[in-house]
Amino acid sequence: MSGAGKPDFFYREAQRLGYVARSAFKLLQIQKQYKLITPGSSVLDLGCAPGAWLQVACQSLGPVKSGGLVVGIDLKKVKVPAAHCDSRVQTVCADVMKLPKAQVRELSPQQKGFSVILSDMCPLVSGITSKDAALSLELGRQALDLAVGGAALAHPKNEIQMEESNDGAITSSDVNGVLRRGGHLVIKLLESEDVQEFSRICKPLFRKGSLLRPKATRPSSREIYVICQGLQSQAKI
Repeated sequence: MSGAGKPDFFYREAQRLGYVARSAFKLLQIQKQYKLITPGSSVLDLGCAPGAWLQVACQSLGPVKSGGLVVGIDLKKVKVPAAHCDSRVQTVCADVMKLPKAQVRELSPQQKGFSVILSDMCPLVSGITSKDAALSLELGRQALDLAVGGAALAHPKNEIQMEESNDGAITSSDVNGVLRRGGHLVIKLLESEDVQEFSRICKPLFRKGSLLRPKATRPSSREIYVICQGLQSQAKI
């Protein structure tokens, strides 16, 4: 729906094409511009409800014979959409930020991590701009930590905190991220003065970094996406 409460172009197109939400067009644009997901990719979709990005990710894998996998995680129980999805898509109902990295990695092929991680997570919006932006940034930081682990933590100005095991010791499996070397990462944030700093933290970890506000974003929305391509070799996983 548009900000005025009436169906807009992307809402109508989503219905016409069988996508469960207009947000599908955001990932479709990201795919068109950056081609992050390719046949055989292993994709982790954080905050996957209602499932539109699962649909686009699966489509981007190509035919079933090409292989690949899409795993969606969300606090809500998400049913895999019938349209545009196949047996390569699965969902998990959990708070990904409370799952040990090792447990998330177990969901990937041969437990070797994912080649693409998408974070469309967003906090419950309060309407207080500064508060919402800060909560969004924290989700982004945690998604980055999950993806690259120790590589991000080693960066001097990165304030992401390491996970601790039950006895308080930091485990190697928690330090290592779940994004494969050479992999790609997409994180949604709410625009604020901290977005550029977040992007700066990501930049040395990846071959290329970009910011994108997809055309399907509502005019009233402050969403912006950090696109990170090619996890560098210094991010040892």
